[in-house]
Amino acid sequence: MDTASVPSPTRSSNPGYSPEEWEARVKLAATYRLSARLGMTDYLGNHITVRAPDNPHEFLINPLGLFFHEVTASSLIRIDVDGNILEDTPYSVNKAGYVIHSAIHRTRPDVNSIVHNHAIAGTAVSAQKDGLLPITQNAMQFYNRIAYHDYEGPAVDMDECARLAEDLGQHNVMVLRNHGMLTCGRSIEEAFILMVNLDTACRMQIAAQSSGAPLIHCSHDVAERTAQGVEAFFDYEGGPMWPALLRLIEDEVTDYAS
Repeated sequence: MDTASVPSPTRSSNPGYSPEEWEARVKLAATYRLSARLGMTDYLGNHITVRAPDNPHEFLINPLGLFFHEVTASSLIRIDVDGNILEDTPYSVNKAGYVIHSAIHRTRPDVNSIVHNHAIAGTAVSAQKDGLLPITQNAMQFYNRIAYHDYEGPAVDMDECARLAEDLGQHNVMVLRNHGMLTCGRSIEEAFILMVNLDTACRMQIAAQSSGAPLIHCSHDVAERTAQGVEAFFDYEGGPMWPALLRLIEDEVTDYAS
């Protein structure tokens, strides 16, 4: 299955959406289902967004009250960077999700999609003083390419937006200390694959630490060379990873794309 083969209901059955927005909704709903399938969830507490195709100041986000495995393309909510809900919906939006995502959508025009979660391994690593360690090939992909943001309490204070954006800078990966992980990208595919890779690296770190054996920290040169190699050769948008991930939820395709 490639991304073009993901079924999309006709425009006539979704009169409020342009073809471009509907495609974005279907793809975003798929990431929620994949997150649930891969265990990267925390009940109602996490969020994935994509910028609206026709307006850079608006984005789509999950409705408060639905688990990730329940999200569909039509249940996603369109809001603007000021938090205003722009369509009729029986749901509201989690304020913490709005604060975190709007901070980045406002300040990073190159970012079209953001993934934030409290997956167990990633959150455990976020509570470690040294963060993600260069002890596996998977982790070295992110070497010197991770931003860190100190915990300030539940992210419901609009004053935190500026600090979130400042700490992220031009990075596409950020550890929210004592909180969780965040990735962003030019596309849904890029942001989500980064999170999949980051979650894998975190799970490997927790597994290695739990053994109690001494850990091998690779040198700066090796870690940097590994990161540069991944950047040069990993095709987030046109490579085989995204279609392969979609095959994990083939049984849900007519559900989430509705």
